[in-house]
Amino acid sequence: MRKSTKAIHSGGLEHSIYGEVSVPIFQSSTFAFPSAADGAARFSGKQPGYIYTRLNNPTVNALEEGVAALEGGFAGVATATGMAAVSSVYISFLSRGDHVVATNCVYGSSRVILESELSRYGVETTFVDSSELSNIEKAMRPETRMIFLETPMNPNMKITDLAGAAEIAKKSGALLAVDNTFASPYLQRPIEFGADIVINSLTKFINGHTDVIGGMIVVKTEELYNRVKKIVSLFGTTMDPHQAWLILRGLRTLPLRIEKSQENAMKLAKFLKSHPKVTWVSYPGLPDHPQHELAKQQMDGFGSMISFGVQNGLEGGITVMNSVRLITLAVSLGGIESLIEHPASMTHASIAPEERREAGIVDELVRFSVGCEDFEDLRDDLNEALNAITD
Repeated sequence: MRKSTKAIHSGGLEHSIYGEVSVPIFQSSTFAFPSAADGAARFSGKQPGYIYTRLNNPTVNALEEGVAALEGGFAGVATATGMAAVSSVYISFLSRGDHVVATNCVYGSSRVILESELSRYGVETTFVDSSELSNIEKAMRPETRMIFLETPMNPNMKITDLAGAAEIAKKSGALLAVDNTFASPYLQRPIEFGADIVINSLTKFINGHTDVIGGMIVVKTEELYNRVKKIVSLFGTTMDPHQAWLILRGLRTLPLRIEKSQENAMKLAKFLKSHPKVTWVSYPGLPDHPQHELAKQQMDGFGSMISFGVQNGLEGGITVMNSVRLITLAVSLGGIESLIEHPASMTHASIAPEERREAGIVDELVRFSVGCEDFEDLRDDLNEALNAITD
């Protein structure tokens, strides 16, 4: 099946109960055993079957199968939040004395866990601009256990060469983990380029309706799956079945939403480039983006995330965000509605100012998640907001 068909049909039940077309919500905390012997066999792993929703649930499993099929991985493990997915990957594969090479421009919480929390347990991290592969190579050590990437990067929109990073990881015996949230598996499948682990915040494009949070870990091999599944079950970061059902419903329309939003994004990026109050635009679909050609090679489209700078720096950005009327001033991304936010004071405020600047998260940077509204309405709203900036 091709990717749009996979989004609609992957992740179902092997046997329907009443011929239902939509996967039911199995809102049950526990499952009955036919006999004591069956219960014992399920606990020992000798017999398949459900035991307890923290361990497995049919609705959650359907979502896991659907996303794993889109990513092209062995299997998926759903988690309660996107950050539960990130932290579960860290906990699964990092130990005292291990070293991580990570993209310096990642989601703020992903960086803070490495920088401030795992460091307390003896895990060291070197943050680099991973859009230059030489930076990754220089940072590698004998004890490097993981390369952790986010591409496109949040929020500067730089791109990392996935195949090149995978080769570096392979030579060093390290795992390559990729946060694929900004692209989603509809536009980019890191496992195809050699990644071992892929993370998605299901809250964003895959759900797409700004009403549910969730995370997903997709892995390349059974061995990796067994490790991640054990940690998620033990630490209790499991997804709820009703949550899974809502996200599975969102997955079915992922292709339609992304095609519309990225069509809008391309037009808006060109509009922003021409606006006198805009100082720069970072969007992989523009020919002057530094990794435009790389994006064409490893992505099926350029997505709907745009970062741009405005005149008057921070004050100009505040003026824009306070002046939009249709576009919503809120964090998060990937929903059907357009959202705008200021990373330096919001999503990435927990990162030290000097580290933000080093990662390209400058004060005038505005992050724009383009939605599915009519382009002309979005353009007019942006135009009025930008024109509110005083010279």
